[in-house]
Amino acid sequence: MKLPLLIAGLLLAASGLTAQNAPPAGSAASANATLPQDKHEGITVLVDAYTRVARGKDKFGKANPLAVGIFPVEVFLKNETNLPVKLGMDTIQLEVRTAGGSHQDLDWLDPVQVAAAVAHPGGPSQPKMRRFPVGLGVPKDDKRDKMLEILKPYALDTDIIAPNSTVHGFLFFDVAGNVPAPGDSSLYLPDLTVATSKQTLMFFEVTLGTPTAAAQ
Repeated sequence: MKLPLLIAGLLLAASGLTAQNAPPAGSAASANATLPQDKHEGITVLVDAYTRVARGKDKFGKANPLAVGIFPVEVFLKNETNLPVKLGMDTIQLEVRTAGGSHQDLDWLDPVQVAAAVAHPGGPSQPKMRRFPVGLGVPKDDKRDKMLEILKPYALDTDIIAPNSTVHGFLFFDVAGNVPAPGDSSLYLPDLTVATSKQTLMFFEVTLGTPTAAAQ
């Protein structure tokens, strides 16, 4: 019969798709329940802040953002509802508080910016100009592009959280080497909506801390 063969073929295809979309080796498959988090309306946001250079090197290798003063924060978004949720990526910020009571709101960096900073810690190199420019785009930079190949798979790159699923990835913030102490910064996500109805969810805010000895 052809039906069993068809089912076997679909299962094989699904297996191949799962392998293709698997996270980079060594990345977390699920969020640790002890991580700092905010949860309501069926959505949980958990945050794992990388504060130690050694831990950043273990994760990113030679493309370690911490080595150039950039703070990597892994974000887990868990949707336990039966509806897709849309995340407003552009509005996510890191709020850093100082001892004097003031605060600074930082936007996250594009992976290309992080890769450029890692590739050229002393400052940007002169871009290679084409003799006959063809359109507009990012100047060619082999060193940056090699770092980007390492960093990009780790970056949070989706704005849709499917029903009953979890997505995760890193956001990078330029803290100029001043990594916030536990409790001195918060990740702020003000823009989440139900994708089908456009219903706005309450904002999420997670204070970054050190929940376990491993997550530092």
